[in-house]
Amino acid sequence: MAKINFGGVVEEVITREEFPLSKAKKVLSNDIVAVLGYGVQGPGQSLNLKDNGIKVIVGQRKNSASWEKAKKDGWIPGKTLFDLEEAAKKATIIMYLLSDAGQKAFWPKLKPLLTHDKTLYFSHGFGITYRKQTGIIPPLDIDVILIAPKGSGLSVRRNFLDGSGINASFAVYQDYSGKAKEKVMALGMAVGSGFLFPTTFEKEVFSDLTGERGVLVGALTGIMEAQYEILRRHGHSPSEAFNETIEELTQSLIKLVSENGMDWMYANISSTAQRGALDWKGKFKKAVMPVFNNLYKRVADGTEAKIVLTKNSKKDYRQKLDLELEIMHNSEMWQAGSEVRKLRPENWKKSSK
Repeated sequence: MAKINFGGVVEEVITREEFPLSKAKKVLSNDIVAVLGYGVQGPGQSLNLKDNGIKVIVGQRKNSASWEKAKKDGWIPGKTLFDLEEAAKKATIIMYLLSDAGQKAFWPKLKPLLTHDKTLYFSHGFGITYRKQTGIIPPLDIDVILIAPKGSGLSVRRNFLDGSGINASFAVYQDYSGKAKEKVMALGMAVGSGFLFPTTFEKEVFSDLTGERGVLVGALTGIMEAQYEILRRHGHSPSEAFNETIEELTQSLIKLVSENGMDWMYANISSTAQRGALDWKGKFKKAVMPVFNNLYKRVADGTEAKIVLTKNSKKDYRQKLDLELEIMHNSEMWQAGSEVRKLRPENWKKSSK
C-alpha cells in the first residue's frame, strides 16, 4: 500500500503500481465472475472486467429492459447472459449489483446458491449494514467483500475507456478463505479503479447516503433551484439566471476545482468574486450544518434506509419516479438549460454542419 498524506491525516491507499492489472488477472485466473443486475453499476463493471480479460457472465431478469440492454452491449443469451439464478450457480464470485430494494427481494433465492467457498461482492454497504431490514445475512463459509466506485455507472465505463479510471473504496466484511483482501483488490483494479482506499461496509453506506442526499445531488439541486428562482423573481431572464446558477459552475468553475482544488479556483476568479465568496461561505455553512446533522442521524439510525426499501419496493414506484423526474425536466430552469446547452460552441458546430 502507498501512504498518502491527506491534509495531515496519513492513509494507506492502493494504486495501480502496487496492484497492477497483471497481478489482478493472476489472482482471478481460476474464477468465473457473475454480475447480477444490469442497471446502474452492472454495465460499466461487467464490460470493464470483460475488456480486462476476466472471465465474466451477466445475470439479469429475462425479457426485461435491462436484459435487452445487455444483449445490445454484446452479452449472448445462453453463453454469457443468463437469468439471475443460473448465473449465480455458474459463478465463483457473485457481484450483487441489483438495486438495494432488488437485493432484498432476490435474497431468499440467492442465499441457497452461495455455496461453500464462493465470494459475494457488493458495490454498496446498504444490504449488509441494514441487514435487520433487508434480511441479508450471508453464510459463514464464504467471503464477503465490497468495491464501491465513487461515481455513477456511466462514469465507471467512460473513465475506463479514457484510461483515467474512477476511485473506489474497498472493504472486507467476511474473510473465510483468508484471501479476501487480495481478491477484493484484484476485483477493484479489474473493474477499472484509479486507486482504492479502505473503508467498512457501514462507513461506505453512511458516507454514500449522506453524500447523495447532500452535496452530490440533493443539496446541490435544492441550492440551484433556490438561486434560480430568486434571480427570476427579481426580473432576470431565464438565460441569465441559468448561466449564473448552473452553466458557469459546470462549464468553468468546477473544472478549476477539479484541476487544483477550491483554493486554486478562488485564486483564479475576480477579486470581487473572491471577497463575496469568502464572506458568504460561512453563512451558508451555518445555515446547512443543522440539516446535515439531521441527515447523518437519519442515515445512521436506518430511517433513510427504511424509506428507500418501502418506497422503492412498491409496484408503482417506477411510474411515480418518472412523474417526479418529468416535473423536474419540465421546470423552467431545466428547460432553459436544454436551450443553453444547444448554444454551447461544440453543439453549435455540430448543428451547423
